[in-house]
Amino acid sequence: MSGSLAVAIPVAAFAGLVSFFSPCVLPLLPGYLSYVSGVGVQDLRSGKRGRLALGALLFVLGFTLVFVAGGALFGAAGQRLRPYGDTLTIVAGALLIVLGLAFLGLIPGLRREWRIRRAPAVGLVAAPLLGVVFGVGWTPCLGPTLSAVLILAGNEGTASRGALLTLVYGLGLGIPFVLAALFFARFMGALEFVKRHQRAVSIAGGALLIVTGLLMVSGVWNELVMQLQQWAAGFEVAV
Repeated sequence: MSGSLAVAIPVAAFAGLVSFFSPCVLPLLPGYLSYVSGVGVQDLRSGKRGRLALGALLFVLGFTLVFVAGGALFGAAGQRLRPYGDTLTIVAGALLIVLGLAFLGLIPGLRREWRIRRAPAVGLVAAPLLGVVFGVGWTPCLGPTLSAVLILAGNEGTASRGALLTLVYGLGLGIPFVLAALFFARFMGALEFVKRHQRAVSIAGGALLIVTGLLMVSGVWNELVMQLQQWAAGFEVAV
């Protein structure tokens, strides 16, 4: 949890949350919950919380494993490029700025919304497998946020740190899934507000990527990491 990882983890968590509210996920939420639980869409409000929550949890486990594998791969690649750490950070920052602009819709062609529109209602048994399938199928649609986290994972320079970062991203995307399953009626009512302000969510997500990229390109990111390391080194637990 030291150094750049402590700075990158909140970014990854917020990126996962923004992904949940994206057009790839939020409008199709009832369909996803129906697929992974085997409960008809018309019955989602009937109070079958246990079955819905278990299906959602298994589904989240499936796509999180995909993201963690990708994070470990990018982290391992970053480890090989460690001798070029400063250059890698600048390049990663520049890519984050581009992705942020794409998330805002300012770069045509990079903000496509590819969705898996139909899938069988598989129920609990195959929910983890469906999570894996959706984790791969979501990749083009979640492009800006997921790519940003993978870039940060590569910048971490180890497979384990990269995997942890994408795990946090998966939790940021997955925890709202489980909460929606537990409190479906209330959750969907509250999300009407989010749907009406989805542009604001996109602006917040894009701004986060751009600011993070600027910090990395300017060198402020490394300075912030050094300050955190110094603070952590001087921290003592009172007994």
